[in-house]
Amino acid sequence: MRVIINREADTRVYIQIFEQVRRQILSGELLPGFRLPPERKLAESLGVNRTTVLNAYRELKAEGLVGSRVGKGTIVLSYPDEELNSGNNSSQEPTWNHIFSKYSSNFDSCMVKDLLALASRKDVISFATGIASPETGPIHVLKGIEQELVEQENYRALLHTPTEGFTTLREAVCGLMRGRGVYCQYDEVMLLSGSQQGIDLAARVILDPGDIVVVEEPSFFPAIQAFKTIGARVIGIPIDDKGMRIDVLEQLLQRYRPKLVYTIPTFQNPSGTEMELDRRKRLVELAYKYRVLIVEDDAYGGLCYEGHSLPLLKSMDNDGYVIYLSTFSKNVYPGLRLGWIVAHKKVVKQFAAVKQIMDLHSNSLSQWIIERFITSGSFESHIHKVCREYRVRRDAMYDALSQYAPKDLIWNRPRGGYYIWCKLPEGVSASKLISKAAERKVAFVPGTPFFASGQGDSFIRLNFTFAALKDINEGVKRLCEAMKVLIEHKDNHEIYTDMEINPIV
Repeated sequence: MRVIINREADTRVYIQIFEQVRRQILSGELLPGFRLPPERKLAESLGVNRTTVLNAYRELKAEGLVGSRVGKGTIVLSYPDEELNSGNNSSQEPTWNHIFSKYSSNFDSCMVKDLLALASRKDVISFATGIASPETGPIHVLKGIEQELVEQENYRALLHTPTEGFTTLREAVCGLMRGRGVYCQYDEVMLLSGSQQGIDLAARVILDPGDIVVVEEPSFFPAIQAFKTIGARVIGIPIDDKGMRIDVLEQLLQRYRPKLVYTIPTFQNPSGTEMELDRRKRLVELAYKYRVLIVEDDAYGGLCYEGHSLPLLKSMDNDGYVIYLSTFSKNVYPGLRLGWIVAHKKVVKQFAAVKQIMDLHSNSLSQWIIERFITSGSFESHIHKVCREYRVRRDAMYDALSQYAPKDLIWNRPRGGYYIWCKLPEGVSASKLISKAAERKVAFVPGTPFFASGQGDSFIRLNFTFAALKDINEGVKRLCEAMKVLIEHKDNHEIYTDMEINPIV
């Protein structure tokens, strides 16, 4: 069912809804037995009051086009004034639980969908989404590139590309990688529909059910989910302020012989930590010793706000044990959905075979735009600009926390990336804080999804890149007020409990 509201029209909104649904019923587009969305759900999707939808449904019922059935909601009738309880309606909802595969039932996309929905709401200050600031994107440069492609009637920009991506862009990526200390050939590069696709490909190509995957704890929760849905066993290795605990990893490698290590060594998501140089070297040595592959997720490596980034794991690997992932989503625009891998040629070939089944190739126009963006020299200057602006935002959030945070809240100051990682005061639960913060129209991500073990309710992740700079201080203030309410409630509860145990006479 399709309904489009024209808020500038003279026709009242409920009449617009009524007329559009009526037209779809009479044309046969909505078949008898079709269930209309619940009033509340349709109202939320259209951004109108529930009463508006209710009035539209009443008009449809008055014409005998729809009716209500207990347990079924509002459905389309075969004919006007059809008896709802006649039993003649053969329409019946499929038995979804028997239709969906066991594989698909392992996915839980609610977190990601909810975060993207929050990002689109203008009344919420969102520190939840891992999205680049729309204000820092090079919209004028990209618009010029796209216009140039169209004016030159470059039909190739709208045609298919090789699954691995077209050659000149892969060569341009090789140039970016040289700046990061990695010297590779174009046939060791493949373009992805976002670096998250690289994680999914790694899971599909490398893992079998029962294989062991090692991740940092905490770690990027869609990666944890991707590995688990394949049927792999995911084991978390704790991190400290120097990154993954390599001493703990070595013990695990000796005992379990995992097939894959997934790590975000530079400005980690969610913690913002960096793996120190000695640990990076030791990790590559262990990969060689135990013949375990490493997936190095470097979504944030180019976003360093002070000093210099540490060498990539891939820059230390001569034998093909490191599969490197990165993306243009975190530093250009998320909607480009374009990332890349650098890996051994045999890995690229195998990944391409699976990607070909998934989506054939990444978006052609995005590839052409990014290729021009890199080769024109605009990409590097854009990164410098983004780093300057994100540093200001990071400092604004850090300063706001320093001003408003309740006692015992602990947070870090990352040198780069997107996130500040906070440990909540004793007794404050992230799951309870979500609702208190939502009341004040501010959002964040609780720590629990980032832990393979299901822990993490005492942590929260705050993104400082997406919210407008002017909103960061206010958003942190509201969040900290919500924390203080929970702390006060906890303290009052403890006093009350103590009075019950030791009553004052």
